[in-house]
Amino acid sequence: MRNSFAMLTYFQAAVIGAVQGVTELFPISSLGHSVLVAAWLGGSWQKLVSPGESGTGTPYLAFVVALHVATALALIGYYWRTWCSIVAGLVTMVRTRRLDTVAQRMALLIVIATLPVAILGPLLEHPLHELFAAPICASIFLVLNGIVLIIGEGLRRRNEPTLAEYGRRFARQQTRTTLLTLEAPPRRQSDRQLAALDIRDAVGIGFVQAGALVTGFSRAGLTMVGGLWRGLENDHAAKFAFLLATPAILGAGLLELPELFGPETHGIRGPILFGAIISGLSSWLAVRFLDRYFQTRTLLPFATYCITAGLLSIAHFS
Repeated sequence: MRNSFAMLTYFQAAVIGAVQGVTELFPISSLGHSVLVAAWLGGSWQKLVSPGESGTGTPYLAFVVALHVATALALIGYYWRTWCSIVAGLVTMVRTRRLDTVAQRMALLIVIATLPVAILGPLLEHPLHELFAAPICASIFLVLNGIVLIIGEGLRRRNEPTLAEYGRRFARQQTRTTLLTLEAPPRRQSDRQLAALDIRDAVGIGFVQAGALVTGFSRAGLTMVGGLWRGLENDHAAKFAFLLATPAILGAGLLELPELFGPETHGIRGPILFGAIISGLSSWLAVRFLDRYFQTRTLLPFATYCITAGLLSIAHFS
């Protein structure tokens, strides 16, 4: 099969892979940027992500599958110790039917929070992309994404705990995880705050994450805002967002994996592989940067970028 996408070059694959890897994890919408960057560049770039190429059985879908799998593998690689602990906790939880450790609670929370997108994704992802694939739609939703990030920052400031409140939270975390110790852990780099989320928190964050099925909304951004809404701090909300994104991105990629080996990709598998490598590398660098960034900084710069880029795009495409 020969079509416009068969002209994908290594340079285009590298650019799209880099954009995908960064924007998938930065709270600025990878899907929205895949539409808007191509639309701004125009010409052969626009044909790569045109609505006619976004359905099943197309080379573009195969390319997106490869990029998503690469991003998921980068996330697994970066958090491999955490994932080993979570998987071990899940196995132990299933075997003993108990929730005695942070890892076991984390495993349960991630499973529950993944259910909304696992159910809604296969039903709504392609129809919503077809419906909102136009650049003007992506531009509008990118502005809305920025507004949601500002709301998330407001929630963070409202919920920012005092030292007394942090002590109460830690006592509650100890009770929920049965990890009774004599001294509190450092505020940063501890998964106890994540494990202190309850089932309702996980369900709520999971449904918030599903909002990223709409072109222009960020999976990482919405999930972070969901975590801030449930009382997490920025660094913990970011880590939970990245952990929660991993099964969603990897699952979506694996379901469509046969597309990579179909006749539609004949002649462009080299660029697809190259783009996936670039996407995985840029994803690893992005999560490494953001993991440190959110320890001391906020969502506001990303909100400013989304609103500015969205308004400029609205003016350009309207």
